[in-house]
Amino acid sequence: MEFFTKIDIPRPGFGIDYTKKLAFFGSCFADNISAQFSSRKFQVLSNPFGTVYNPVSLAAQVKAVAEGRVFGDGDVFQDGCWKRGASAADAGTAGVGACGPWHSWDAHGSLSGKTREECIDKLNAAAAMARDFLQKADIVFITLGTAFVYYLKDSGKPVSNCHRQDPSLFTRRMISVEEAAAALESIVKDLRSLSPTVNIVFTVSPLRHMADGAHENSLSKATLMLAVDKIAKCGTEIATVASLPRNDIASQASAGVYSRICETQQSCASRNDNTHYFPSYEIVMDELRDYRFYADDMVHLSKTAEEYIFERMVETYCSDATRENIARVEKFLKMANHRIVDNHSPATAEFQKKLAAQAASLKKTIPGLVLNTGN
Repeated sequence: MEFFTKIDIPRPGFGIDYTKKLAFFGSCFADNISAQFSSRKFQVLSNPFGTVYNPVSLAAQVKAVAEGRVFGDGDVFQDGCWKRGASAADAGTAGVGACGPWHSWDAHGSLSGKTREECIDKLNAAAAMARDFLQKADIVFITLGTAFVYYLKDSGKPVSNCHRQDPSLFTRRMISVEEAAAALESIVKDLRSLSPTVNIVFTVSPLRHMADGAHENSLSKATLMLAVDKIAKCGTEIATVASLPRNDIASQASAGVYSRICETQQSCASRNDNTHYFPSYEIVMDELRDYRFYADDMVHLSKTAEEYIFERMVETYCSDATRENIARVEKFLKMANHRIVDNHSPATAEFQKKLAAQAASLKKTIPGLVLNTGN
């Protein structure tokens, strides 16, 4: 007897193990899931420019990394000193004493700095680190949170973070499916320029943006899903239509469709099979349709829900052998995190010796596993 609807997730043509480098970009859901992998000692890059929710801003971040952009004075501004009509470089010229830290419209507040130089250094360090990792990345997960985008009124520039600046500086609108799809296509193209064989997995965050309103949140999520579907299925649709016979009336009609698709296939970023979709949103809406799987705010997910989604990802992307290795690492980490009362006792020395031996055994038998010296 089945008591809930379980989402069927097709097995992809690639897998995750400890030798793979995994990158996560997007909303706070990306941070949460990447933490699940990172805590089990996978090689992970998570949101180098901080959390970002919409596909347009995310595309700009990925492009900056792919093109090796060097951030400078024009990319930052000082809190409290942003003037409409002034450039970002000139934003701190008046009333400097009353101004706060320096920010970038392209990054989260975690990359802000007390000085202009500190902020710029953080941005460039993040970009360099991300570029180095993505050139070797095997799988990149892109988690989309919302189709609503904030734009600076003066320049029309999309912003990743408003940094609590004056709301009158921005316009906010929900982008179209076509705009969202164009942003995703740009992401795929730029990621492939860094690592041609990378597998890209799109997912839509199950966290609802209730501040937008229930109906608007539904429209926003639907926009993202349609955009992802448009990108992820592009190559499949081309291949399917191309294989149709051409000897009847129906196939002649389909030939016209095929012709129109072929006209755009050169610009379609997903014309091969390494762009995928993972149904995080559907898992929460159908398998976990109960408020006990939410945090106290009834919007964010509970730890149990995050761990369940991680389990479904492991089921989808990891072999039986990798799942066994994950269990071994979890068991080791549980022992390594055991609280030590007396650091100088003979029992502690024996425990540390046993711990080191187990760590050496794990690293020897699990290719790609990296454990810190202390655990």
